Amino acid sequence: MRGHGRSHAPLIAHVLVRVLPLVLGLPAWVMALPSAQAAAPSIAVQDDRGGVQTFALAPQRIVSLLPSLTETVCALGACDRLVGTDRYSNSPSAVVALPKLGGIEDANLERIVALRPDVVLAAPSTRVVERLESLGLKVVLLESKTHADVRRSLTVLATLLGRPDAAEPLWNTIQREVQQAAAAVPVALRGRTVYFEVDATPFAAGAGSFIGETLAQLGMANVVPAALGPFPQLNPEYVVRAQPDIVMAVQRDLEQMPLRPGWSRLDALRQHRVCGFSSERYEVLVRPGPRLGEAAQLLALCLSGLDTRAR
Repeated sequence: MRGHGRSHAPLIAHVLVRVLPLVLGLPAWVMALPSAQAAAPSIAVQDDRGGVQTFALAPQRIVSLLPSLTETVCALGACDRLVGTDRYSNSPSAVVALPKLGGIEDANLERIVALRPDVVLAAPSTRVVERLESLGLKVVLLESKTHADVRRSLTVLATLLGRPDAAEPLWNTIQREVQQAAAAVPVALRGRTVYFEVDATPFAAGAGSFIGETLAQLGMANVVPAALGPFPQLNPEYVVRAQPDIVMAVQRDLEQMPLRPGWSRLDALRQHRVCGFSSERYEVLVRPGPRLGEAAQLLALCLSGLDTRAR
């Protein structure tokens, strides 16, 4: 009898696979799936807080509260998953029409919650992070101050999006673009000192910032040492004493520099060894994301146009 039971076991299993789906209202192929195939692996990422965030599935509804993170999501091929961004996210053009949700200081909590995001991407300094998490939303915090940070953010976001293999090719493309930009910088300018201003107060991009690292890859020297931090606020007299060979800033601030106390003594301003960037191009330079290579090429283009004989 036991042998007779064993001979019917395959038949019984076959019948169950055929009949149970009809009873439960499920497609037959679902019942036939092994459990390992039926359950997709979860996704785990570590953000700038050091903790690990776990997601059952790759997020399909994403809010980004930092332009560089918005650009990275799009560069990784997931622009269509964005449902809202901060007010400053304007690239690529596909994100312009998305709901704008404020910024680091004034992100609109109610509007973010109403969008039902699977994840919110933000900088560590974003004020509403704790309140978002208290409401049950998942928040991933990322901020890039160096090239290594940018590469890490690419990796984290690619993993989060379920596209882990997309990060390294994108980073390699950025590196090729930077190398091409470096080759375009006139040899006569190599080693010249640069003051790059990120705010008129003045804040500068130091040697340890992603901007400073790009300038170094182009063969330039920075008047602000890495020891002062990535983006230090300087005493205006510091810049005058440093006498940089080249000054770089957004055009509207560059035009006002000679009016600052003592800055009319800067040789770079008097001899027009300056790079003044439009607001649109300046945004590319100060966003640590997938357009690092484009930023390097903008810097190289300006350097190539400088009249080195004026020195």
